[in-house]
Amino acid sequence: MLSSLVPSPTIDLGAARAKNRTTTRPTTSSAPQPIDTIASPVTRTAVSLEYASLCYNMHCPLGMYIVPSNENLLVWDAVFFVHQGYYTDSILKFRLTFPASYPEKPPVVQFLTDVFHPLISQQTGVFNLAPRFRPWRPKEHHVFDVLHWVKAAFKKHALDGIKDSDCLNKEAFRYHDTTSSFAALATQSSMLSQSSSALFDRDHPSMNGKHRDGMMFRELKPQQSAALRTKLGLGEWDDEA
Repeated sequence: MLSSLVPSPTIDLGAARAKNRTTTRPTTSSAPQPIDTIASPVTRTAVSLEYASLCYNMHCPLGMYIVPSNENLLVWDAVFFVHQGYYTDSILKFRLTFPASYPEKPPVVQFLTDVFHPLISQQTGVFNLAPRFRPWRPKEHHVFDVLHWVKAAFKKHALDGIKDSDCLNKEAFRYHDTTSSFAALATQSSMLSQSSSALFDRDHPSMNGKHRDGMMFRELKPQQSAALRTKLGLGEWDDEA
């Protein structure tokens, strides 16, 4: 059984978007996106195989969910639930965009959720892959390597090894000087990522200048949540857990 799930072809994603339906799980967006007419068949095949490989054990990191765009195979949307470290309980949306020359060049990782992190630009949300992939080797590196680096970058051992020259957010690099201040800002970032405006409001200021994400969250009323859990055969939440 996979520790982290990617959408299966047997799941009816369309049903989750049906009228008057809501869900606690992310679903794909029907928002129009430009169709990539430049990518070669080689690139499209490579990207397809990369997505299929996420079904292998441990390829998709625990806590991450990935959905390719309905309109553009070269755009994947993802959500990352952080389980430990300074960013514990963060819910972070990000996007992978593959260049037309993939796999010769790596995908671009852009966080759509505002997050205070040394490797993430505060202006664009772009995440720096360079510390892990210097240089990018198309025959050796794969998308699951990128995803595991994204996850690792939120852990202490990776934060300790970040160099000033790799930081896209210089302010966040103060971590090396004042750990307590960094921890407080990371915790604040985590709390903001869980807010209703960040999760459910697609017009949130953090989306300014960024593409709309394909991971849609809808807030459920208690009775709706209970009905859905019953339908899925899940027990009641344990408040003491």
